[in-house]
Parts: sequence; C-alpha cells; structure tokens
Amino acid sequence: MTDTIKLDIMSDPICPWCYIGKAHLDRALASEPDHPFLIEWHPFQLNPDMPAEGMDRRAYLEGKFGGKEAAVKAYAPVVEHAQKAGLTINFEAMKRTPNTLDAHRLIHWAGIEGRQTAAVSSLFKAYFVDARDIGNAEVLADIADGIDLDASVISRLLASDSDVQDIRDRDAHSRKMGINSVPTFIIGGKHAVPGAQPPELWKQVLADLRNAK
Repeated sequence: MTDTIKLDIMSDPICPWCYIGKAHLDRALASEPDHPFLIEWHPFQLNPDMPAEGMDRRAYLEGKFGGKEAAVKAYAPVVEHAQKAGLTINFEAMKRTPNTLDAHRLIHWAGIEGRQTAAVSSLFKAYFVDARDIGNAEVLADIADGIDLDASVISRLLASDSDVQDIRDRDAHSRKMGINSVPTFIIGGKHAVPGAQPPELWKQVLADLRNAK
C-alpha cells in the first residue's frame, strides 16, 4: 500500500481501554509493515471537570462507581483484557487520578516535532506501569526529555496557558461529533471504530482497504 489513509484516534492517557486498544493496533500494524495509516492522536478528557491537581485515585473510583466493590467489579474486564494483550497495569501503585489537560498539551507539542505516538506511548507507560502522576509538570517534562523533546521548553510551555483553549476546543469538537467514549478510531475521516478492538479486526480492516483499491 502506498496511498496514506488518515487514522484519527481520540484517546486519553489515563484510559486503560485506550492503552489496551493501542497495544492491539500496534500488534496488527507490526505484522503489516506496509500499512497505509497516518496516525494522529486527538484529545478527549475522560474527566474534564477533574481538579487541576487531580485527586486521590481510590476516592475517585469509589465516587465514580459507587463504592469499592463496584469499582473492583468495573475494572475486572480491564485487568483481564490487559493481561491478554500482554500489558502491565500497576493498579496497586497508582495513588492519584490526574487531570490530563497538560498531558494532552504535551501530546500536541510532540506532534509538532513528529514525536506524537512516542509521547502517547510514554504517557501510557508512565501512568499504567510506573504509576507516575502525569498531571505533574515535572513528570511531563521528564517524559518529554525521554522522547527527545527539549524539557526546558516544555516546562516553560506548561507554566503558560499555551494551547489550553485549543485542547479544550478540540475535545469539545469530538463530543459535538457524537463521540462519548474512548478510544474511538476514525478511518479516512469516514468510518468510526469504537473501543479497544482486537488485532484481528485491524488486520481485516487493512485487508478490506487493500481489496478496495
């Protein structure tokens, strides 16, 4: 395949299904090195009203799901699917649920430097594997440094209001389009694929695209 096809991905770095969905997509694309997808990540905050400093994760989950037992039950499928995908999610070590606005700003700035998917991967690892607070500016600057961005520039940008409104507007635009959960994948600006789809589905999508040529 030589013609590129845009694959827009609405995602949030604290969404476990986004983490799993990316792993499935990565696995499918690794087996199709000539795939046509040009990937762009777009902001969608699961918790747009989260306080800027984030909040205690246990309090957040119990408030969201209505108690500890309900929270554990809600996350059981996440654990199962993450294990099947070969992913680590270090739930026991995760203490805070962050506001992800600044993480989305980092993804945006990384995109300008051609490092957007690297930023997304690093944010997922930082949050789900290393249990770091990805709402913290120092943590984000360190992640930026790890993907060959200038950490001092990122720190200065994070200390400003740069692109805050842009991220909020793009998030709102996705909701106006009818997107209400993530991950959501949009193929070629036309076909929406919601949820953490298995690698087999992506292989079928790629086969269909190849056959449609």
